[in-house]
Amino acid sequence: MSSAGGLTILCIATYEKGQEFLRECARQGHRVLLLTADTLRDADWPREAISECYYISRDIGRDDLVKGVSHVARTRHIDRIVPLDDFDVETAAYLREHLRIPGMGETTARYFRDKLAMRVKAHNAGILVPSFIHVLNDERIAQFVGETPGPWVLKPRSSAAAIGIKRINGISDLWPTLETLGDRRSFFLLEQFVPGDVYHVDSIVWDRTVRFQAAHRYGKPPMAIAHDGGVFSTRTLPHGADEEQPLSALNADVLATFGMVRGVTHTEFIRAHEDGRWYFLETSARVGGAFIVDVIEAASGLNLWREWAHIEIAGEERSYDLPSVRSDYAGIVLTLAREPEPDMSSYSDPEIVQRIQKHHHAGLIVRTDDSARLDDLLARYADRFLHEFMAWHPAPDTPTA
Repeated sequence: MSSAGGLTILCIATYEKGQEFLRECARQGHRVLLLTADTLRDADWPREAISECYYISRDIGRDDLVKGVSHVARTRHIDRIVPLDDFDVETAAYLREHLRIPGMGETTARYFRDKLAMRVKAHNAGILVPSFIHVLNDERIAQFVGETPGPWVLKPRSSAAAIGIKRINGISDLWPTLETLGDRRSFFLLEQFVPGDVYHVDSIVWDRTVRFQAAHRYGKPPMAIAHDGGVFSTRTLPHGADEEQPLSALNADVLATFGMVRGVTHTEFIRAHEDGRWYFLETSARVGGAFIVDVIEAASGLNLWREWAHIEIAGEERSYDLPSVRSDYAGIVLTLAREPEPDMSSYSDPEIVQRIQKHHHAGLIVRTDDSARLDDLLARYADRFLHEFMAWHPAPDTPTA
């Protein structure tokens, strides 16, 4: 049963993340159940915050999963089901629907996971998206590539980051690539590649209103880094930048159109080099990856994992109050490293607030109240990382643990 006066919160984690969410739920006096992959049995979970852990095979079927969770619910009153990773959003929605637990249902979850559903929904609402086609019908695909200049990008409908994405440079590459998909072809879409600068807006939504948002610009587009190599970076937009207003309006429009009621979101847009127009790329109902949550905390003082915990705890029954927020600038440089534990001791600028401690990675987060200083630090660090640390492996076609 639930702990006295508290909720029982079932958290689903396909990957090792969300530790601060788990800790905050426990700090607030609530009982945390963790459902994760059996390959993560020995991961660095905050065991002191977790009442019970359940381990499942990554390839468990939906029927077996719902039976297992239903069995747990016989003796534990589950009040919330929370997905900690992109890959868990649809699973959590399915379980909520089956157990009749409040929260995002399957239809809305599709808009935050399925890139085809995102494209169709946004397009029908008048939100600009890259030209796209579901790779289902040969005749319609042929018509699309005949009318839409390449290159194109082939994307899995329900993946994350750059996993499974392929750039298609011409028709001679297209049909053989589609053939390799076999019966999985309907799980993909094809869209026009739009060169441009990529931005992300990370938000807190309460009662269908964006209560907090942080806009950032990536250095090199993440897809380019995943497929061609390079150093990842992102930074807070300069206050008063001309990108702020259109990004704010677009972000609010997307989240309202997709039906976000409460939670945290990570949404990406691209500003085309050719004509300066803004395109919606994708959104998600979770905290952004690649240590973006740490960058936002460095600039604002706000930890999105903790705030998400507060929102889930509040649910439909309570209110949510946004804490006070700082307005500094922050950014990150991050790369896969050749060495298991790269030596970053020569980086000693006082603006460094966090050193990324991750096997075969080098990364630094910096904070300053000077936008120009941030640009200078990130540019210098990215150049040094490229020569001192960087290793590269192509993005995988399927998720890996």
